[in-house]
Order: sequence, then structure tokens, then C-alpha cells
Amino acid sequence: MAEVLIPILVGVGCIIVGLLIGYNYRRNIAEAKIGRAEESVKRLVDDAQKRAEVIKKETVLEAQEEVHKLRSEFDKENRERRNEIAKTEKRLVQKEESLEKKLENASHKEEQLEKRSKDINKLKEDLEQVHAQELEQLERVSGLSIDDAKGLLLEKVEHEARHDMAVMLRDIEQTAKDEADKKARHILSMAIQKCAADHVAESTVSVVNLPNDEMKGRIIGREGRNIRALETATGIDLIIDDTPEAVILSGFDPVRREVARIALEKLIVDGRIHPARIEEMVNKAQKEVDAQIKEAGEQAVFDVGIHSLHPELVKLLGRLKYRSSYGQNVLKHSLEVAHLAAAMAAEIGANEKLAKRAGLLHDIGKAVDHEVEGPHIQIGADLAKKYKENADVINAIAAHHGDVEPKTVEAVLVQAADAVSAARPGARRESLENYVKRLENLEEIANSFKGVDRSYAVQAGREIRIIVKPEDIDDAGTNLIARDICKKIESELDYPGQIKVNVIRETRAIDYAK
Repeated sequence: MAEVLIPILVGVGCIIVGLLIGYNYRRNIAEAKIGRAEESVKRLVDDAQKRAEVIKKETVLEAQEEVHKLRSEFDKENRERRNEIAKTEKRLVQKEESLEKKLENASHKEEQLEKRSKDINKLKEDLEQVHAQELEQLERVSGLSIDDAKGLLLEKVEHEARHDMAVMLRDIEQTAKDEADKKARHILSMAIQKCAADHVAESTVSVVNLPNDEMKGRIIGREGRNIRALETATGIDLIIDDTPEAVILSGFDPVRREVARIALEKLIVDGRIHPARIEEMVNKAQKEVDAQIKEAGEQAVFDVGIHSLHPELVKLLGRLKYRSSYGQNVLKHSLEVAHLAAAMAAEIGANEKLAKRAGLLHDIGKAVDHEVEGPHIQIGADLAKKYKENADVINAIAAHHGDVEPKTVEAVLVQAADAVSAARPGARRESLENYVKRLENLEEIANSFKGVDRSYAVQAGREIRIIVKPEDIDDAGTNLIARDICKKIESELDYPGQIKVNVIRETRAIDYAK
């Protein structure tokens, strides 16, 4: 047992000795490494301190240079400011000296002005005395008082002012007329070019052609019963005279006359003419005419391009197909006015649709003016109001003859279009009696003015030429008398279109050579 333990103990001792030797060796190595590391750190610290010292010195130098630079700039700015302040002080001193001199001059001038003012007041008093003495002397010499002299002077000034006003008025009117005529001619020519309508002169009679003269006896019937039945059913007079193969229908209601014409033509074709058949044919003709009226109204609305018109107004428009005024078909006239008003509205930038609508409806009252009392203007306005038309359309209808003041540009355009359509040569016919009466009235109005020598209505009443007395009316006064005559014609006469007032003044100097 002891032999076994001894080697074991020896081995353990050897291991312990080896461990101690290894431990010492490793500690020595570690201490050497630590020493080397401490030396390295010490060197790094020394280097860092040296670099810090260098950076510190460089920073201090840069700061000193910056401070020196800033101090130099500050000194420079201070010198410049001191120089400017010195210059400003110098200028202020100079201005102060100048102001003192000006004040001295002002004081001196004020004294001179006070002295002159006293002299002027004294002269004014002297002049007033002299003026009063001269007035007294003038009154004694002229034999007129101051009020009388003022009256004469005012009268002379008034005469000269009126003369100057007349000359100025003439120039202004001439310029305005030239511009207005040029523009109006352009607008009207453009409007008329866009609307060219043919008018057929109508009358209050219709002629029905017969196949032979024997048909006249059948139309009259036994003891005239057929003709009486036809006249009673239609309200139209039948004129059967010596005109070969023709019967004349006479009546002021164009719709009834058309019904009678259609019914009579149907009876002639049918050949059976008796009171019962007459009544039947008249009823058929009435339905046909009603259909034609509706179709004519719808066609007119379609031609003009108007929508949402009340059906009753459309029917009334159709009735205008059988209505004439001064020989002019009223429906065609209304279409022409609508197109003209729309064309003119387009030229001046007004409401085209409103002008067209008002132009088409402006004579709507003529469709029932033989059934309703009152002028067609008022009837038309009432109808338009009844069927809920636009207020501007109603105003245009009521104002198209100047009875009511137009409220819109479109109402004025309808007035102009109506005048253009009516005044176009061949559009209307007038009776000889009305024509002569209008000419007489024109000449009578012109002759009623003081200073008028003679007057002549020419060009079918479209122009009135007035010769004035040169000793009573001067050149400038001709403009005034022309305006006054125009106003009186507008207020007292009814006429289509316009009337030109031409005032002529002539001075003749006559002498004889002997």
C-alpha cells in the first residue's frame, strides 16, 4: 500500500509544481503586456496633449486675427459715419442760414405787400368814385337808367347766346345724324338683306269663278232662298251682277269670307244647292278654315323659331293670315317684323329671341279687333297678358306705335321693324282721300309757324319742304324751326315710317346794270 501511495504523491507533487511554474510564467507574461500597454497609453496621452497644445495655439491665433479684422472694419465704419455726420451738420447749417435769409426776404416782401394793399384800397376807392360819376354822366347822356341798360344788354346777350346755341345745336345734330344715319343704314340694310318677304295686296272682296252663267240662277234659288241661306250661314254678302261667270263675296271679316268662298266652291262642284246642303257645306268649310288657321299659325311659329307659345296665341296668329291692313297681309307683316327685329337685335347685341317673339306678336290684337272693342295695341297687350307672356313682350306690343313708353331696347327695335315693314314701297296702300288729307295736314302744320313763307309736301308725304322768310329766320334759326316742326308733326299726325323736314332759307341780292 505504501508503495502505491508514494508514486501517487510524487505525481501529485509534480503536477502542483508544474502548475505553479505555469502560473508564474503566465503572470510574468501578463505583467509584461500590462507594462507595454501602460507605456503605449502614456505615449498616446503625451501625443494628444502635444496636439491639443498646437490646436489651442492655432485657435488663439485665428481668434486674434478675426478680432483684429473686426476691429479694423468697426474703425472704418465709425470713420465713415463720423464723416457723414459732419457733412449732414454742414448742410443743416447751410440750410439754416438760407432759411434765415428767406425769412428776412419774406418779412421784407410782407411789408411791401401791406404797403401795396393800402395803395390798392385807396385806388379802389378812387375808382369807385370815378365809376359812380361816370355812371351818372352816362345816364344823363343816354337817357337810360341802369336797369334799362341792363335789360338791353341782357337782350343782346340772350340773342347772341341763342344764336351760338343754335349754331352749336346744328353742328351737334349734324354730327349725330351723320353717325346715326350711317349706323342705322348699316343695321337696316343688314336686317332687310336677311329678310325678303313678298306681300300680296288684299281687299275686302273675293271672287268665285263659275262654270257658266246658269249657275248664278241656281245660287240665287227659288225666290232667293239659296242666296239668303248662304248669306245667313256665312255672314257674307253675295254680289251677283253682270260680271260673266263670276260671283263676288263681300265682307270685312276675312275668315268668314274665306269660309263662304270654300263653301260656295264646294256647292258648285257638288251641284246640289239647297238650304240644307248649304248649311252642311258651310260647316265643312268652317272646319277646313279652322284647320288652315291652326296650320298657318304653327307654320308661322316654326318659321320664326319660337317655342312654348300658347296654343290660343298660335290660333290667333293663324287668323292673321286672312287679315289685311292697308292692303298688307298682317301675318306676313308680323313675320317680316319678327325677322327684321331679330336681325337688328343681332347687329347691336340685344336679345334676339325676345325681339323675334315680340315682333311676331306685335299685331296679335288685329286677329280679334273686329270682335273686341278698343285699339289693336291694347287688345294685343291684354291677350299677351292673358296667356302669360313675358312682361317685356307685353311692353313691346303696347309700345310699338308709341302709345306707351318702351322699357327695353327690344321694344324700340320692334317699333323700328314695324315702321320699316310698313314704309317699304309697295307694302301698304292708302286711300286717295287719306293721302290728300295727310299732305294737307303736313302743309298746315308747317305754315302755322312764324317766319314760314311757303311749304310743299312731296314724295308721297315722306318729305315736307319749307321755305322761310330770310329777314325773319337766320341760318342758325332754321335748325330750331325744323326741330319744332318735327315735334309738332310727331305729336299731331299718324303716319307710317318717317317724314323728312327740309327747311330752306334763301337770300337774293338783285341789282341792275344801266
